[in-house]
Amino acid sequence: MLVIALTAVLIALSTGSVQDDPSYFRPPPSVRKFKSKAIDDLITTLSAKMKDPELAVIFTNCLPNPLDTTVNYTKNGYGEGVPDTFVITGDIPAMWLRDGMFQVWPYIKYANQDEHLKDMLRGVINRMAASILIDHYANAYNYADEGSPWQHDTRFPPMNKKLWEGKYELDTLLSVLRMSNGYYAETKDLTPFKRTDWVKAVSTILDTIEYEQTPTLDSFKLPRYFFARDTETPTDTLEHMVGWPAAWTGMAKTAFRPSDDAAKYPFLVPINAMATRELGLIADLLTTLGQPKLAAKAKKLRAEIQTGLDTWGIVNHTLFGRIYSYETDGYASWNFMDDANTGLLSLPYLGILSPKDEVYNATRQFILSEHNPYWFKGTAGSGVGSPHTKLLWAWPMGITMQAFTSESDEEIMECLARWCTYRLVRLGVLWTN
Repeated sequence: MLVIALTAVLIALSTGSVQDDPSYFRPPPSVRKFKSKAIDDLITTLSAKMKDPELAVIFTNCLPNPLDTTVNYTKNGYGEGVPDTFVITGDIPAMWLRDGMFQVWPYIKYANQDEHLKDMLRGVINRMAASILIDHYANAYNYADEGSPWQHDTRFPPMNKKLWEGKYELDTLLSVLRMSNGYYAETKDLTPFKRTDWVKAVSTILDTIEYEQTPTLDSFKLPRYFFARDTETPTDTLEHMVGWPAAWTGMAKTAFRPSDDAAKYPFLVPINAMATRELGLIADLLTTLGQPKLAAKAKKLRAEIQTGLDTWGIVNHTLFGRIYSYETDGYASWNFMDDANTGLLSLPYLGILSPKDEVYNATRQFILSEHNPYWFKGTAGSGVGSPHTKLLWAWPMGITMQAFTSESDEEIMECLARWCTYRLVRLGVLWTN
């Protein structure tokens, strides 16, 4: 959401105009779901310095939008003094742990300025831990036991009414670690991490990552997870209920991508790269908490995944030299592409490597070229798409990530121009799909 807010501001700065009337999009105070004095003060201070009134409106609307519209905070949700924060994902009344983490991520840096905001963020961590303990192979959760349209999916563990959807996505687990790491790095507050549920959840995450290193054929007869859906969309279900076979690499398998599409090959390289960062940081936090066995396990997993990435994640491409593949299987099959949703392009944004990294730069050149099957270009513009969206459709978040990982002012301005071409700045906010 910070990406959305800042991109909208930059678009207005570069164009000096907003389509439609931007004045009335932010909900009035009486209906905002959560209010933060620190964020409102920040908006007041910065918008007052903006010479363009439309620019100020866009900033005022975008930055607090997740707080205004998606955060459901209960001060004593898990007992006296133990908050609960459920973050809905856009127009769906469910919480994807990955999306929830990214939605509140911009506010972490202001937590020490606002105890109310800090407590809300603690609530997100508590809710994440509770969700993992409900079902660590799910991707989206209900507030309570409302059920969902996906209750009839064939799945193990079986669906239950606390789940919205039951797709295993490795990045879901890593988002819990990233949220914890980010909150602790900024606040040094150990309160949410001393709870038994959080320790159990992290232990469950580490156990799951360790198990998902197992070659498919070693676990096929008694898998801990399988999934099938009656659907006309091939990417909405798994081949033979477990997906494509994988050999040992040291990396951890995933069944589905961050886009909720089935993985072609089980080792998703950008998400395993994310694992190396978050496992290293969570090991440090566990050490601080006096959890040496869990810390040692996190360090071991990090080292094994890093070895797998070094061995299997980087491949000599015929045209681009040494680049990261998007997926692999450990049987010498590689998938050369990128997806706009938390893909290879986002590695510097996630803090995994420098945008100056030689292999990353070669990979970036590949991603932003016609040799990436999900790079689309037409008369309206260009950008990274996804199997999740229509062919020939660039996903707006792919354009945003291209700008955020660029070191070229010219390229950044060109990305912003594409946003304007797509008419995504309307009513004072930035619209995406």
